[in-house]
Amino acid sequence: MKELLIVTTGGTIDKIYYDALSDFQIGEPIITDLLQAYNVDYRYEVIPLLRKDSLELSDDDRRLIRDTIASRPQRHVLITHGTDTMVNTARVLMDLPERTIVLTGALNPARFHGSDAVFNIGCAIGALQVLGHGVWLAMNGRIWHPEKVRKNRNANRFEPVEDAS
Repeated sequence: MKELLIVTTGGTIDKIYYDALSDFQIGEPIITDLLQAYNVDYRYEVIPLLRKDSLELSDDDRRLIRDTIASRPQRHVLITHGTDTMVNTARVLMDLPERTIVLTGALNPARFHGSDAVFNIGCAIGALQVLGHGVWLAMNGRIWHPEKVRKNRNANRFEPVEDAS
C-alpha cells in the first residue's frame, strides 16, 4: 500500500496561462513531476479528482473529495487545492476519523518561476509526518487549523482569524 494519498482538485497550483490576457486552464496535476524532480522518497498514490478553480467547487465536489478520502485505506492525505476556498473544504473534512489531512496550494502556478508551490508542498509533506490526526492547511510557511485561519485576498496570504473571545 502507498503510504500517502494525494488528491488533486485543481486550483492555481496546476494553472497554465496561454496569453497576455491571463486566459488560463487547469492543467494536468503537476505534483507527480515535482515529487520526482525533488527525489521524494515516499510511497504515494495520486488521484487526480478534479480540475477546477476553487471558486467553482460546489458542495457536491466537496462531498466527492470527502467520500474519496473516506473510501481509501491511507491515513495520511495531501490535497492540492485552490487557495480561495481551501478553508471551506478543510472544514468539510474535519469529521473524518483517524486521518491526518493537509491541504496546500499555491498563490502562483507551479509552472511559474518563483512559485510558492514547491515550498508549500514540501511543508505539507513534512507536516503530514509529524502532525496528529486532524485537518490542517500548509500555506506561507505555516501550518494552520482550518477554524483559525483565513485567506487575505488583498495581501495574498493566509493569516490568523481574530479570536472573538
